[in-house]
Amino acid sequence: MEKELLLMMPGPVPIPERVRLAMSRQAINHRSAEFGAAYADCVRVCKTAFATKNDLVIISGSGTAGMEAAIANVARDKEIACIVNGKFGERLYKISQRYGKAHEIKSDWGTPVNLEALKAQLEAGAQVVTLIHNETSAGIKNPAEEIGKLCKKHDALFIMDGITSIAGDTVEVDKWGVDIAITGSQKCFAAPAGLAMVSVSSRAWERMTKNPPYYLDLAAYRKSAAGTPMETPYTPAVPLFLALREACLMIEEEGLPARIARHQKMSKSVQAAAKAWGLPLFPKIDKLHTYSSTVTAIEYPAGVKDDDMRGIVKKMGIVIAGGQDHLKGKIFRIGTMGAVGAPEILSTLAITQHAMKKCGYTVKGDGVEAAAEVLG
Repeated sequence: MEKELLLMMPGPVPIPERVRLAMSRQAINHRSAEFGAAYADCVRVCKTAFATKNDLVIISGSGTAGMEAAIANVARDKEIACIVNGKFGERLYKISQRYGKAHEIKSDWGTPVNLEALKAQLEAGAQVVTLIHNETSAGIKNPAEEIGKLCKKHDALFIMDGITSIAGDTVEVDKWGVDIAITGSQKCFAAPAGLAMVSVSSRAWERMTKNPPYYLDLAAYRKSAAGTPMETPYTPAVPLFLALREACLMIEEEGLPARIARHQKMSKSVQAAAKAWGLPLFPKIDKLHTYSSTVTAIEYPAGVKDDDMRGIVKKMGIVIAGGQDHLKGKIFRIGTMGAVGAPEILSTLAITQHAMKKCGYTVKGDGVEAAAEVLG
């Protein structure tokens, strides 16, 4: 009998049964009070997760749609400083190149961002700054608050991708001075992929382009959301909204502080396992940069092949992620986000430990026991 695979990746993540069931009902009118109420519930919980009082809209599209909406609406024909220390920083840079004059502030993947280079770009007149808060390609969390201070000092708009941190880690959009923040439904919210949630500050509204994209026109989303009932300007992915609403209600029931603490404990347990195995974590952190709370990137030991190791793990029913682009075969990544806990974490670590042994690596210690001590 074919069984569902357990996705222990940095997204998509396992979808709780009640969230899946919310999608299975008959279609409803997306111009109805019923849909408006569902949309309102999503926005209410998202604002709590973002820690913002700013306007927040939801777009039928992946997190990348949210990225492009941010850039296309406020950065057209402007000087953009793009901070890059991983794959998704590169993505925001590539999007920025299509709309404005983008300057790449590059660091090696998984290494601290170059704040001095950012300061130089701001002093040279950069009007917009882009940042990935939690760079899952390398397992590093970047100093959003520090970058927000620099943006405020130089009166630049701050666009932050919080796709893999919002609702799973501490994010304070208003306190950090984030003008546009973005997340996606399939990450820490544990809903299906296909929705991008975007908050927009008053400063960002004041600096909107006069030539916005049609489908990703944030002003159009704000206007529709301000009506009674709340609506989207174009036909939304209604089943995904209903699923996201259920996921948001689950977040409210758990309580955001408890949810964040759970995510942080899960990531620390995987870090403890890696240490017990004798394997280094990939990111190079410092006082401002920390390990991700939603994914752990671990370096492979010599002689262990990625396809072999992850193949064994998958054959036993669990999917973990490998490295991307030039990191393929060099690291593996275990996600700790969404509606998972000790059973899923310990199962994943036990099978990963078994797989490494099968691939010829002699682990230094029991990573499962080390993780259990953290989770207990």
